[in-house]
Amino acid sequence: MTENRVVALRQKGAIDDPLTEILRTGARRLIAQAVEAEFETFLASTAELVLPDGRRRVVRHGHDRVRAIQTGIGPVEVQKPKARDRAAASGERIRFTSNILPKWARRTKSLDALLPVLYLRGISAGDFQEALAALLGREAPNLSAAVIARLKSEWEDEYRRWQKRDLSARHYVYVWADGVYLQARMEPQAECMLVLMGATPEGTKELIGFQTGMRESGQSWKELLVDLKARGLVIAPQVAIGDGALGFWKALDEAFPTTRHQRCWLHKTLNVLDKLPKSMQPNAHKDLREIWLSPNRGAAEAAMTIFAEKYAPKYDKAVECLIKDRQTLLTFFDLPADHWDHLRTSNPIESVFATVKHRTVRMKGALSQDTARLMVFKLVMAASRTWRRLQGQNQLPKVGNGIKFKDGIEAVAEIKSAA
Repeated sequence: MTENRVVALRQKGAIDDPLTEILRTGARRLIAQAVEAEFETFLASTAELVLPDGRRRVVRHGHDRVRAIQTGIGPVEVQKPKARDRAAASGERIRFTSNILPKWARRTKSLDALLPVLYLRGISAGDFQEALAALLGREAPNLSAAVIARLKSEWEDEYRRWQKRDLSARHYVYVWADGVYLQARMEPQAECMLVLMGATPEGTKELIGFQTGMRESGQSWKELLVDLKARGLVIAPQVAIGDGALGFWKALDEAFPTTRHQRCWLHKTLNVLDKLPKSMQPNAHKDLREIWLSPNRGAAEAAMTIFAEKYAPKYDKAVECLIKDRQTLLTFFDLPADHWDHLRTSNPIESVFATVKHRTVRMKGALSQDTARLMVFKLVMAASRTWRRLQGQNQLPKVGNGIKFKDGIEAVAEIKSAA
């Protein structure tokens, strides 16, 4: 027999990575075990369903075809077991639906979240295939520029449905508001994205409203709030947190007059420090921290008085900037102490949009208005899965029901006994 001396040449772009192959093999095994356990649970839930002759109605019936799911370690081949409903003709068919492997899934959710993030990081649609090949391997299919364009179309449909969703069943105890400016491509001026986030009585944070306006005006905020009320958001939040943009507070008072104001300490600190010389800013920053980290309202007001006496002789504008919002800066003392860290700043919005600002600065405004709106929406939706819940969740229903708090502690009504 002639010995085969043909040597396979290394293909261009191929990468020898035994570790990745080991990971994929392990992933296939784990997925198969998880889906099998899910299927066994499904069969157990239908065990009581039997035919007239005593046989089980729902039984195992082979497997679906093998398909490849795109993951962070490249394509992983998976297979889902099938169920057979022997009595399907007499009624509605019972089917097995896997939560781990949805019927039409071709990519993991983390990969779907990666695509808009890569775009916002500066990778254009034409470069997606090359960028993802470096992450997932050259054999990764369905990641061409045409596929990315189709995904963008799906994102647009998702965005439109989200903008028209019914809010009649939603209730938010707290809301955070902010306006983020992005310089879109070929636009004469920066476009302001108005963002409204809320905390539910269960302690989760959600994106409530999101739209664009030419500037952070009262009319733009009013349009957003009126639209939310028209879609069913009629219960007024207890407290709104935001910066000094007068447009939002004016629109809020018209839409939800009972909602209390809490000014963002992060923005207020920056505004006060901006009116002081740089040599004074480190000490002034410490003095401002003493105010908002005070254990109670009395201590905070005393610290604010000390700040005014210390800086008023030479820097009256800095003191005036602080004192004029004295009441709205200290609103959080009338709420549970566990919520103070969440209420003193609008950082939940700022941190999400840091990536968006980085993208537009780096690419010198390489986003059109429509693309910027769409990509920001997808980024926020992806980030919302990792938002931490509010501390003191058991206190939120109390706040929503109007129970009073004093210096972070629930106020107990004094019972006066008759003499």
